[in-house]
Amino acid sequence: EPRALSSAPPAANAATDHMREWALGTNGKWVAMGVPSKGEYGIPKDVMFGFPVTTENGKYKIVEGLAIDEFSQERIDKTLKELTDEQAGVAHLL
Repeated sequence: EPRALSSAPPAANAATDHMREWALGTNGKWVAMGVPSKGEYGIPKDVMFGFPVTTENGKYKIVEGLAIDEFSQERIDKTLKELTDEQAGVAHLL
């Protein structure tokens, strides 16, 4: 019987990449990181969301002013709705 492939190695690689890019910097290259919003791209403040960022000296900076096409905006809106629905679903536990 074939064994199911584990998602653990890709998740571990992604976590390692994330920490390396955060700690060592991206040299101006954009990477995606889940960070708290300050209202960028219409995402409400304090929502953890994936943004394009650059990093330097252990700090990240969200890349601002990018044009968002209709398809991408639909995906962003769908993701935001999923996040807010999940938050509402556990609000009674907080």
